[in-house]
Amino acid sequence: MGNAIAASKKQESADEMSTSLQTLPASSGQIASDSHSIMRIVERAMASPDFDVGKLQALLDVKERWEANEARKAFVSALNAFKADAPRIVKTKEVSFGAGKTSYKHALAGVASEIIGEALAKVGISHRWDVHQGDGGRIKVTCILTHAMGHAERVAMEATADTSGSKNSIQAIGSTVSYLQRYTLFAATGLVPKDADDDGAGGGTVHAMTPAEREDFEARIGLAESKRELEALWQEIAAACTKAGDVEAYAELKAEVAKRLKGLA
Repeated sequence: MGNAIAASKKQESADEMSTSLQTLPASSGQIASDSHSIMRIVERAMASPDFDVGKLQALLDVKERWEANEARKAFVSALNAFKADAPRIVKTKEVSFGAGKTSYKHALAGVASEIIGEALAKVGISHRWDVHQGDGGRIKVTCILTHAMGHAERVAMEATADTSGSKNSIQAIGSTVSYLQRYTLFAATGLVPKDADDDGAGGGTVHAMTPAEREDFEARIGLAESKRELEALWQEIAAACTKAGDVEAYAELKAEVAKRLKGLA
């Protein structure tokens, strides 16, 4: 009698697993949003010796698709939040190939990356680059944005080494890598760097903090008496520079903070 009851319960469990599997949507866009329910089904399946291993694998696949879809949605939501309050990146670095020749301005790669990276981190996204040089010498740089939940998206660009000017071979490669890092990051985040004297709206707005604000920060850096005080001040400075889109002030004030930190050590 006891064996019959046990066998009956096992069969009920198997039937329940089979029914649950059949009723779960197959499309990742339609998967139920309760991962705990899926895990309970999986756990019950594992507890039943009569349960088909193939059905268990199918359930795990459903769970994996659901998690991947949730991670993708979280990434999109985070990137939208980033764009809603995106930092302004201003072109301040001028490149010229001589009088009457090509000249242009661009945003400093290191500073732009740091400003964008801080803003991305606030919404749970990190960024990095993968660099590859092919047999033909072409350099490929891939910018990878990864959300805390695991979803990642990539933007890749490639070009030959920049041999303009009097660069040696290593400098030529470094110049191209820097250029591609800058523009893959802009492309991945949807940011467009602005000219220093115009925000693109035709108003001639200068993206820089006021001289008085700059002087105030410089004075407070010199008066800081502890590492904690200086770190708090830097957070305030970074926020002000980002809001103003003042890349140059960001780099210069950061250097002053670092110098002051050494003096406090």
